[in-house]
Order: sequence, then structure tokens, then C-alpha cells
Amino acid sequence: MLKFFLFSLFLIPLSYFGCWWLVHILMFLLMFLFYFNFVSSYYFCNLSYFMGCDVISYALILLSFLVCTLMILASESIYCYGYYFKMFIMFIMFLFIMLYLSFSSNSLILFYLFFESSLIPTLFLIFGWGYQPERLQAGMYFLFYTLFSSLPMLLSILYFYSFFCSLSFSLIFNFDYSYFIFYFCMIFSFLVKIPMFFVHVWLPKAHVEAPVSGSMILAGVLLKLGGYGLLRVFCMLMLSGISYNFFFVSVSLVGGLFISLVCLRQMDIKSLIAYSSVIHMGLVLAGLMTFNYWGVYGSLVLMIAHGLCSSGLFCLANIVYERLGSRSLFVIKGLLNFMPTLSLWWFLLSSYNMAAPPSLNLMGEIMLFNSLVSWDFINTYVFLIMSFFSAAYTLYMYSYSQHGMMFSGSFSFCNGYLREYLLLFLHWFPLNLLIFISNFFFI
Repeated sequence: MLKFFLFSLFLIPLSYFGCWWLVHILMFLLMFLFYFNFVSSYYFCNLSYFMGCDVISYALILLSFLVCTLMILASESIYCYGYYFKMFIMFIMFLFIMLYLSFSSNSLILFYLFFESSLIPTLFLIFGWGYQPERLQAGMYFLFYTLFSSLPMLLSILYFYSFFCSLSFSLIFNFDYSYFIFYFCMIFSFLVKIPMFFVHVWLPKAHVEAPVSGSMILAGVLLKLGGYGLLRVFCMLMLSGISYNFFFVSVSLVGGLFISLVCLRQMDIKSLIAYSSVIHMGLVLAGLMTFNYWGVYGSLVLMIAHGLCSSGLFCLANIVYERLGSRSLFVIKGLLNFMPTLSLWWFLLSSYNMAAPPSLNLMGEIMLFNSLVSWDFINTYVFLIMSFFSAAYTLYMYSYSQHGMMFSGSFSFCNGYLREYLLLFLHWFPLNLLIFISNFFFI
């Protein structure tokens, strides 16, 4: 594990010398090498001094590799216009290293440290390369929501350490007391990061103001840090979880229902995709909280699927924004006439967003459906209505953007670049490929 970390670390000076495409190619190479370092164990293996990897962290590190590499591919306009691109790629590499260390750290306190450090480069990406002046407000929302929630977690970790004198994930075991305060402080930071309904306000703001790379990494990997953290800390919160989890499952499902209705009245396309992320991650949270096998692996599958699909939709929204200078559905309608070849990608990624077969999203949602229905039968009705509205807002987004009269300001037909087709293909193709190894998750 340490060799991949050192490889990534030495890409930072390379990025400072402005080797944009070289860093990009080496990231692809590194991802390819890590792919063959395959892990299928539920226990930590590939151990180095403070790092290790099990099947969950392996999947999420691979997702981080892919999304960070595609961020560089999606942000070529920053390189072409020379918009502080050396600094930009340096922040991307720093963010990737923090994510890699978060997912591979063996100790709870190290995980906390790297989990918080990933905020800094994301904040600079929003502040430095965002679009509107409101990005300062969005960045502050993002920073204070996440920092405010993580202080109780630090205190809980220190409290736990004072009892057991170890914070290694391999040695953590059930903390046999049903303390609500300890339980809530430990998971609150992750609930904000996922984000759960009631603490989700920072996410749409941050997405709308962030550049395409910021949106990709936020939707693709940073939200998954919350789910990964919950998976790691629940082994010490079993008794408390059995007592109190019903509240968070209810909030996630009912909140997903409300936000589906919010999606149906969005006019900003990026905002719509951001709210749909809140719904999908609400399902992930509900699945994790059920504490059963279907729920844990269903949430892992949906995290990977949502990371790729949502990131691809943000890329499409950015391609349109670069051509038309707007994200409003009133202005960008009629894209079928304006960008006919990109309509296929809109269709493919929109259909996968609403979990159409043969996507990985469908597999994740089926597993979560089994998990939630076995936990309580009444969840069936909520899940069915959520699935219906999921299809409704995705169709609304697709039909509103692709059909209708073209805005008179967009006066000429325009196609995508080869780079953009490659970018969208690399988001879409793994979603088909991964379902062929779905038996791996059912073993």
C-alpha cells in the first residue's frame, strides 16, 4: 500500500512543473497497477506500517483513482486558458492522496485526520475555480457544516481510547454500553458528510458553485467517505445501533421522498443532479443502518454506482455549460438539435441514474430493497414511491433538456470533442462491466 502512496506523492512536484498530461497518464498507470493488487478479503491485508486494505477500502480506493483521473480529463479548459493550472492539478493530487490515506488507514484517529484533511483541497477548488461570487458562501457552508459536526467525533474517539488503549480497526470491538451521546457524537460527522436529510443543505450549494472537477470529486468520492466511516465505526456501536437506528432509517427514507419532490421543481440542472445525490446517499445510509449483509453490500455497490453515474452527469452538465454559458433548463432546452451525438450520453447516464437494467445502480437498489423490506415491511411502500419519483425527476431532466424549442441565443449546431466522449465512456462503461462480477458481492 505504501508504494502506491509514494508514487502519488512524487506526482505533486511533477504537477508543479506543469506536466498536465504526464500526470494524467501516470494516474491511469497507477490505477491499472492498483487494479491488479486485488483484495477480496473481509480482513485487512496488504499491510504496511499504518495502512491496510480490505474489500470495502479496495473498491473505494479504485473509485478514487478513476474519479481523480477523470477530473483531470474533464478540466482541460483550465489547462487551455492557463487558469493557474499548475496549482489546480497540485490540489487534485493532494486531494487524491488524502482520500487514498483515508480509505487505507488502519487506525481510527488517522482516519479522522485524513478525513478532515480532504476538506482543505476541496475548499480551495470551490474558492479558486468556482463560477459565481456565491462560491464563497457555498465554501463556508461546506466548511462549517463538516467542521462543526466532526469535533464531537474527535472527543468520542479520545473517550474510546481512554477505555481500550487502542484505535486500530483490527482490534476495535463492541463497546458494550448503549450510550446515546457516544453513539450520536461518533456518527454525526458521517451523517453530515453523506449527507442525511436535515443536514444536506451544504451539498446543493457546494455543487452549484463548484467547478466540474469539484462536483465530480464531491459526488464521486467525498460523499462515500461518510458511508465508509459508518461501516468502520459501527463495529463498536452494535448495541446502541440496534436501539436507535430506526430513527435514522426513517429520516433517510422520508427525507428521500421529500427531496424527490424538490427535484421536480429545480430549474438549475446541476442543482437537480445534486439533490438526486442526496436521495441516493439516503438509501445508502438506510441500508447501512439495517445492520444486515444485504444492506452493507448493497450500500457498497450503490456507492460505487452512484459515484460513477453522478460524476458522469455533472460532466454532461459542464459540457453544456461550456457551450451555452448557462445551467438553466429554460436556456439549455432543445439540446437534441444543438448537440445530437451527446443526447445518447444524456440518455444512457439518465437511465442509469434511475436504476434501469443492466446498470450497477439496479443491483445496488435491489440489494437495499431486500435489506429494508426484511428489516420492516412498511419500508416497501416508501421505497416504491421513491423509485417512482426517481424515474419521474430523471425523465423530467432528460426531456426538458433534450426536447422543446431551442433557445434563440444558441444559434448553431455543435458537437463534443473526442476527449469528452472518452470521458463519458469511462464513466458509463464500468457501470456495465461491474455487474458481470456481481456474484462477488453475493458470495
